[in-house]
Amino acid sequence: MKKGPIKIEPFRHPVTVDPQYADKTWKVLEDAIREIHNQNASGLSFEELYRNAYNMVLHKYGPRLYEGLIRTLTAHLTEVAKKIEEKEGAPFLRELKKRWDEHTKSSQMIRDILMYMDRTFVVQQQKTPVFTLGLELWRDVVVRNRAISERLLSIVSSLIMKERQGEVIERGLIKSVTQMLVELGHAVYVEDFEKPFLAAAAEFYRKEAQEYISSSDCPEYLRKAEARLGEEAERCGAYLEAASTEPKITRVVETELLKAQMTPLLEMEHSGLIALMRDDKFDDLSRLYCLMRRVDNGLATVRTMLCEHVKEVGRALVSDPERSKDPVEYVQALLDMRDKYERIITQAFADDKTFRNALNQAFEHFVNLNVRSPEFISLFIDDKLRRGIKGLSDTDVEGVLDKVMALFRYLQEKDVFEKYYKQHLAKRLLSGRTTSDDAERNLLVKLKTECGYQFTSKLESMFTDIKTSRDTMADFRNRLTETGKLEAELGGIDLQVQVLTTGSWPTQAPSKCNLPRELETACESFRTFYLSTHSGRRLTFQPNMGTADLRAVFGGGRRHELNVSTYQMCVLLLFNEADSLSYRDIAQATEIPTPDLKRALQSLACVKGRNVLRKEPAGKDVADSDVFFFNDKFTSKLIKVKISTVAATKEGESEKAETRQKVEEDRKPQIEAAIVRIMKARQRLDHNTIITEVTRQLQARFVPNPATIKKRIESLIEREFLARDGNDRKFYTYLA
Repeated sequence: MKKGPIKIEPFRHPVTVDPQYADKTWKVLEDAIREIHNQNASGLSFEELYRNAYNMVLHKYGPRLYEGLIRTLTAHLTEVAKKIEEKEGAPFLRELKKRWDEHTKSSQMIRDILMYMDRTFVVQQQKTPVFTLGLELWRDVVVRNRAISERLLSIVSSLIMKERQGEVIERGLIKSVTQMLVELGHAVYVEDFEKPFLAAAAEFYRKEAQEYISSSDCPEYLRKAEARLGEEAERCGAYLEAASTEPKITRVVETELLKAQMTPLLEMEHSGLIALMRDDKFDDLSRLYCLMRRVDNGLATVRTMLCEHVKEVGRALVSDPERSKDPVEYVQALLDMRDKYERIITQAFADDKTFRNALNQAFEHFVNLNVRSPEFISLFIDDKLRRGIKGLSDTDVEGVLDKVMALFRYLQEKDVFEKYYKQHLAKRLLSGRTTSDDAERNLLVKLKTECGYQFTSKLESMFTDIKTSRDTMADFRNRLTETGKLEAELGGIDLQVQVLTTGSWPTQAPSKCNLPRELETACESFRTFYLSTHSGRRLTFQPNMGTADLRAVFGGGRRHELNVSTYQMCVLLLFNEADSLSYRDIAQATEIPTPDLKRALQSLACVKGRNVLRKEPAGKDVADSDVFFFNDKFTSKLIKVKISTVAATKEGESEKAETRQKVEEDRKPQIEAAIVRIMKARQRLDHNTIITEVTRQLQARFVPNPATIKKRIESLIEREFLARDGNDRKFYTYLA
């Protein structure tokens, strides 16, 4: 049997459709939709209704069904809108909520009946789905009905305003309204509610800010602003669309209550930022920090005010002549001031690094306004390490040194500090008056960590010299003991010689002084011993740096032990052979330099309570014609009496000038070395770049003056390390 293609033949009798079919079917569906809207759906057969809608679409009456649905829904919602319009206040919202709930429920039923149309006709013709159509018609016919929309916004805004003023409202009603708007589409919520809500809130808080600023101090204002921000966040969570509205309403409150009032708020005379810092109001400062962090440029403004205030207070401190009279008090005031603002930053400003940087910049600014700051910091350290830090443990002492190091970091002239520190350390080590070797070593480690090995190499050498000297003296005494010459060579003197390496210690010009015979013999004995064990070395004694302990007997057999300088010792021992001596006799016998001799005599004869000698005529100054007598009536409650040398006055100023001059001289080779390093690496550079690079390299020790750098460049050109470029005199070239 031969197979061929299958043919489908048409019906022999054509199918005819009732011309009234569409009208009749739609009438059934329309009546059913009305019953659904009237909440009478219980008697309907959803299966039959679905079949009717299915057949209409199947028989190409989809457009008729869809358009009829629109007309029916529109007519129904128009009647609903009229009923809602009749209500006022809270009943208006309740009626709106009730009708909305009914409409969404009805729309779901209608969607189920017309599901086949939704899946075929609506998709093919790109129409709006049935349920969405119901939402859109509700939006256009009800919600955006002018009478309803204006009243809706007015009532909701009024309720929210009442809540802001402290009244209790029915939050559920507002939530139902906002939820309805969200379900109608985010754009509906934003356009119809959120934008007007935010505009009204901005106006409200703008007026409230004016009221607050005129009636509250800064802390109270901040508390109110903080409370308002909390209220708005809570309100968003309770009945608004939090994800959309909360950041926007927060920005409105921040703008109106904080940003717009930031300057007058921070500058309030008796309660603004400066007053809060002055009075250590940590809680209020913390609140201010947290609130200003929310505002553009808020923290930057607070930071700038903090920095300027610290600079102002600091300038007043370092320029106060009374403060400068006492270096220890001066530095302690700086430390106390820094502690105060450090606490503010740590406790109130969340340990913000940007604020700490601003504080450091402010301190660096004013600490360097006083050229004596490096000297004073060194004197402060000297005082603490000589006298000790009473009542503090090793950990606390470490804390004090750390704070001092923080001040040290602010110094631009660290090399000046090094000069003074070396002088003060030398006096401590030579006099044996340091309270803690551990503290001395710890500070040295801190300086090395901060500035490098080169900064502390000579300081470490000073410690080495002291240790080596102790070992040398032990060997010296052992040698004399072994040879039986201890008494003969030293004559009962407890000689202590400290051998210092030239270059490691502060340079001292050799001073002439005739030592007593007994001491001279002992010193020569040590010289012979030392040079016999160290060939090629030279010893130069420095009596101006030494001290002595003398046992003295006064009238009535009173015995005291006098701690004096070597110069004072030389003067006092003269009175073992004479009861009175003129100034000229003493000067001739000792050959001590005149300024040093007069200061020594002032200390011995003119200081009340320490006048081992008497001077005629009496007075505070020493003249060449004065005569000095042994004061047999000297008495003291102490067995050991320290007689300090009177501080120099004019000489002290000259010493400061000399120290400054030494610093300037020491800087020259450092600047030249930096220039050569830079030029060797770069070969050719212009003048301004060299200035910048040299300053950058040396700023860890000091900030070189551009004029000084220029002079060093000229010096290097003269010595043929550099040359000016033949084509452009602004450029220099390196000569290998």
